[in-house]
Amino acid sequence: MKIKTYMLNAFTKDEKGGNPAGVVLDTKGLTTEAMQAIANKLNFSETAFVFPSANSDYEIRYFTPNEEVAVCGHATIATFSLLAQIRAITKKIYTIKTKAGILSVQVHNNRMISLQQNLPNFLKTLPCEEITKSLNLDEEKLIPDMPIQIVSTGLRDIIIPVGRLSDLLKITPNMKRIAEISKKYNVTGYHVFTLETLHNSTAHCRNFAPLFDIPEESATGTSNAALACYLIRQNNNFKQHSTFTFEQGYVMDKPSEVVVNVSTNFGNITDVQVGGFASNFQETNISI
Repeated sequence: MKIKTYMLNAFTKDEKGGNPAGVVLDTKGLTTEAMQAIANKLNFSETAFVFPSANSDYEIRYFTPNEEVAVCGHATIATFSLLAQIRAITKKIYTIKTKAGILSVQVHNNRMISLQQNLPNFLKTLPCEEITKSLNLDEEKLIPDMPIQIVSTGLRDIIIPVGRLSDLLKITPNMKRIAEISKKYNVTGYHVFTLETLHNSTAHCRNFAPLFDIPEESATGTSNAALACYLIRQNNNFKQHSTFTFEQGYVMDKPSEVVVNVSTNFGNITDVQVGGFASNFQETNISI
């Protein structure tokens, strides 16, 4: 069976870098097993499969090379950028059915795409030693008074605060141990950040998800959405903050930028949107 697939880099910065995602539009007759085989062959961190939907504009299913996941920010950005580039869409706001629920997508005039997230769940805080050992990082290099915590806006991530950019960039993760800990706590992976940045950004981030065959990811929308909510909750400097810009992928030579907008009402988070830009698409046919 030959399948037409598309590739775009999502969350690019100045039209460079970003995180590659696969997109499949012709999904008629594709089984779950076929979609998993396509995602495995493309071998991007996620591939999005677009279906018609009775109760939303589209249904999208997301697959890593080895597993289906509920939602993926960068693959959604890639999907709607592709639909805009091939002139398949004309509206500004769409709804998508995902396994994380029905979410809205906004198509901006400047080609930015933003995806609504679930409202945050702030879950358990974790012991430092277990996490820092898996990163080969000394505990004293964490940010004091900010916990290591599991946070979700659709996918569960362990948010880990590091004090210095130099220490974040030098981290040498133990991928086997991170996969074991991720499985233990039922999370997608680690989202490690520092408030020291290379550019005028909110934070510099690295993301590790070896449990899903993603050793390191250059741009992660859902993780950065969770981080923005975590900063509002855990750092007084961000209590009134509404727009967050996160830089990621620099250690991989894939500079990426993720923008998160958070609305609050009397201190309660009422809406979370993650957005960014995508590259022009590339098209290829694969056989499964």
